Amino acid sequence: MHATSILSILENPGAAIQDVVERLGKEPGPQPFDLAVVFVSPHHAETLGPLAQVLKETGLVTHILGVTGETIVGQDHEIENAPAISLWAIRFPQGVTVTPVRLEATRQGLTGWPPETLAQHPTNQILILLADPFSFPTDEWLASLNTEKPALQVVGGNASGGHQPGNNRLALGSEIWETGAVGVLIEGPVRIRTVVSQGCRPIGHPLIVTRTEKNLVRELGRRPALEVFQEIFEDLEPSDQRRVLTGLHLGRVINEYQERFNRGDFLVRNVLGATEEGAIAITDQLRVGQTVQFHVRDADSADEDLRELLLSAQNSKPAAALLFSCNGRGTRLFNSADHDVSLIHEILGKIPVAGFFAMGEIGPIGGRNFLHGFTASIVLFESE
Repeated sequence: MHATSILSILENPGAAIQDVVERLGKEPGPQPFDLAVVFVSPHHAETLGPLAQVLKETGLVTHILGVTGETIVGQDHEIENAPAISLWAIRFPQGVTVTPVRLEATRQGLTGWPPETLAQHPTNQILILLADPFSFPTDEWLASLNTEKPALQVVGGNASGGHQPGNNRLALGSEIWETGAVGVLIEGPVRIRTVVSQGCRPIGHPLIVTRTEKNLVRELGRRPALEVFQEIFEDLEPSDQRRVLTGLHLGRVINEYQERFNRGDFLVRNVLGATEEGAIAITDQLRVGQTVQFHVRDADSADEDLRELLLSAQNSKPAAALLFSCNGRGTRLFNSADHDVSLIHEILGKIPVAGFFAMGEIGPIGGRNFLHGFTASIVLFESE
């Protein structure tokens, strides 16, 4: 298995395409690569189609997936608010198949799913999915998929290159779309590991939800939710109290059958505020009986969380990685640029990495696929 990451920050579209294609053509080994994933900044949104066409015509790549993103990750850098094209390409071991997937939400329902190959291999599959957040119901589709195909892992993100409908671009092969979702289903003898860092740390202790209403958590342990939180807040160290003021979240346990709950066992959602009656509003809908715990998020917690998860993957010797980070990370969260990609290289070595900052990141937690926020969702392709 051989992979490469190529980053061009040239402003001229034609020169940027030529730069990327020429460097890919100089990569050692037989052509074509099995898969190329292309990430382009809004400055190069209209370049995505011509680049995909050239990659096809030159025979450098068999399958192409692409998206526009606010921040582009490639090689050692996270290019924020500047022109960039990042191309990541990989040759898989013999026997691995790549199936293009095109999804679109219509009034009649979802088209393009499932692909015929999905039923042929019940395990060892992963779907890399890129979606337009204005036209594709990523969250609802993942919830349905978790029931229909529980063994399938999905990693990717929502396009962030445009902030209104019609501004994003998605590539599959040499075709370009402004709506829906595109992806590739990878299956066969390749070892793949997912790392989903929600950037949070639990505070307080686990609690049982005893009364809810839509997105309101009214009672925890048969007491007003806000009253319970206030007690937890008073017992925190001053440093954690400050973190609460800038980033309070609530995590719900995915697997209730565990005896203990640690970092990574929770699906973390934002706390929006509280009502006069003492209920807490969150970006989720909970059920009575679920276990939850409050979390805090800041730069230190996000660094610690990603570092710990990458260290747990270190012994698997990854050969390449795709990074789908949140557009609220980068220099908006950390004191320096290139944090996530630099941490991958620090812990896993100088493996080829590419990706983008998404408007919602996709990745599995507790064996189920979710759409996240403020998360770094990573797929690692492991060497044999």
